[in-house]
Amino acid sequence: MSLESELKDKLNPEQYRAVTTLEGAILIIAGAGSGKTRVITYRIANMLEKGIPQSAILALTFTNKAAKEMEERIKDLTGKKLQNLTVSTFHAFGVQILRQEIEALGFRQNFSIYDETDKKSLIKETGRELKYTADALDLYKISVLFSDIKTGRKNWESENDMYRQLYEEYQKGLKLYNAVDFDDLIVLPIKLFHEHPEILEKYKNRYKYIMVDEFQDTSHQQYEFMHLLSDKNIAVVGDDDQSIYSWRGADYQNIVNFEKDFDVTEIRLEQNYRSTGTILAAANGVIKHNTNRKDKELWSGNGDGKPIEVFMPENEAAEAECIAEGILGIGTDENRNYDDFGVLIRANTQSRAIEEAFLENNIPYTMSGGTSFFERKEIKDIISYLRVIANHDDDINLLRIINTPRRGIGRVTIEAISEVAKRMDLSLWEAIQALFTATEEECPVSESTLEDLKAFTDIIENAKSMLGGKGLSKKVRQLVDDIKYFDYLIGENPKSEKSARFKFMNIESLIKSMEQWENNPNYEDTSLYAYLNRITLLSRDDMDDEQDKGKVNLMTVHASKGLEFQVVFIAGAEEGLMPHAHAVEEGGDAAVEEERRLFYVAVTRAQKRLLISSCKFRRKMGGSIECQPSRFLDEIPPNLVQYHEPSKEVEKEKAHELLQNMLKNFSKPRVPKL
Repeated sequence: MSLESELKDKLNPEQYRAVTTLEGAILIIAGAGSGKTRVITYRIANMLEKGIPQSAILALTFTNKAAKEMEERIKDLTGKKLQNLTVSTFHAFGVQILRQEIEALGFRQNFSIYDETDKKSLIKETGRELKYTADALDLYKISVLFSDIKTGRKNWESENDMYRQLYEEYQKGLKLYNAVDFDDLIVLPIKLFHEHPEILEKYKNRYKYIMVDEFQDTSHQQYEFMHLLSDKNIAVVGDDDQSIYSWRGADYQNIVNFEKDFDVTEIRLEQNYRSTGTILAAANGVIKHNTNRKDKELWSGNGDGKPIEVFMPENEAAEAECIAEGILGIGTDENRNYDDFGVLIRANTQSRAIEEAFLENNIPYTMSGGTSFFERKEIKDIISYLRVIANHDDDINLLRIINTPRRGIGRVTIEAISEVAKRMDLSLWEAIQALFTATEEECPVSESTLEDLKAFTDIIENAKSMLGGKGLSKKVRQLVDDIKYFDYLIGENPKSEKSARFKFMNIESLIKSMEQWENNPNYEDTSLYAYLNRITLLSRDDMDDEQDKGKVNLMTVHASKGLEFQVVFIAGAEEGLMPHAHAVEEGGDAAVEEERRLFYVAVTRAQKRLLISSCKFRRKMGGSIECQPSRFLDEIPPNLVQYHEPSKEVEKEKAHELLQNMLKNFSKPRVPKL
């Protein structure tokens, strides 16, 4: 079958129009479950079929997972190798530009990318140098403020002006250490394009066709980034009803800006392929209460399905038990696997009671948003070694490893090196090199300490072969052996060798995943720089964890975006949680609309069954407070809902029926097939 025949066969009329309209500015409003990914992948396949070169196409999305899925689908559709096609996250594309062009901004090509932990370490270090009090150094608050300043969401005002000097010194620190933070991955390419029009022209001449996925999640900077790059052939795909990330700078008003800045053709995808008619009618009923949105009505050809069930348990313990029993009961009745279930919460604090109930009932689960693999201490230690090998001037990571494993370089030595670095305006690495050439009178550290420092710098220098060539995983394994990291773990965990072995197994997992990445034919560049770029930009949700298969998915509603489950439980549909009290206090009516969009996202994750719980009481601040059902429950058309109130007396006939059903369930195996 030719691609053209396949398009006509597999796409509805609106999808077909979105796929075949290649020229001009296109706004594709894609409702939840409307086949958005299919449209994007078929559209790119159609471009390639029409003779548009791979190198002329740029597709931008928000997660590595989405980018990877797109590439694989396009490959399947076209049967072509995609070496010259750019399908990337915004931040990864920013890195790609900076690796080529950053020298124009006064940085060196081997720059480090600081994650949130590194960023806070630099803020803390800078704050100490400027004699800020411990009370004034609220690292989370300052980190958010610096992001807001850098990305233009806030300006210096009287309330935060006290941090202005700290910000300026933080920026100088980044430059000194040849490092950029996560915000810089978008901000600096924009700066490049403004200050060096010839660089902008180079990229504009290359990318003649641009596509942006999840457009409602773009920030002002991301919009400016794509606007600068795009000439006229740009297609954006999004849904204003699923804009739930304003707290990290997303602005669904970009849809309005796009319509102002371009001569736009609008295409709406309203047929939903995911959910039953009942679930969609509930979602439509809720979201229409938002005033600031494009009017649309999702519909489904999947039949009405079962009513939405709403439970009113006494408290969070009863709620958790209700969810656990629901999973076991539905799993048995409908022969479902554990990973068919999604349990969605508004706040991480809700997870404890649910996790306890899962453990009590032997229900395997995975919790999204826990400690990232790359945030574990042993993994960060090894990665810090790799970052310093790649960029000797990365002070934050150098400080992490200079005495890990312990090699006699204590606090006094580090302070002496820091003093030299400060006085001579050097990085710590350069300051150490200066000590090696200093006279005995000038040198602030002892001869034995110098030997310890030399042993450390030799480890880093001897690992230079990692920078080029193949066999990165073997070299990393050798490095782990050379620094005797396992012995260090044993020493750090004297009471539990098991714990030390577990941590070392994590390092082994890291090396094995590195090996898999090296051997993947889709990756041409397997240098240390490429690897560090990749893992810096990976989030936990992007990790393909085979171990999570066959488990119930417990996650926040934010983490569930883009996912779908046969059966969804929404826990905590109460005022104060949905909508969240803090959000409403801070943001008023606009925040209520965003919270409603969040509830809408939660509802539209469900394919076959939707169960919602709203507690009567919930623990708070050591006591118990009475809860009110969420206003969003009232917005679901009542004919779609079946309410369960355990506290109400049940009629005799009904009780008999319930008892018979329970007995029937107990006669079956309690655990779904895996």
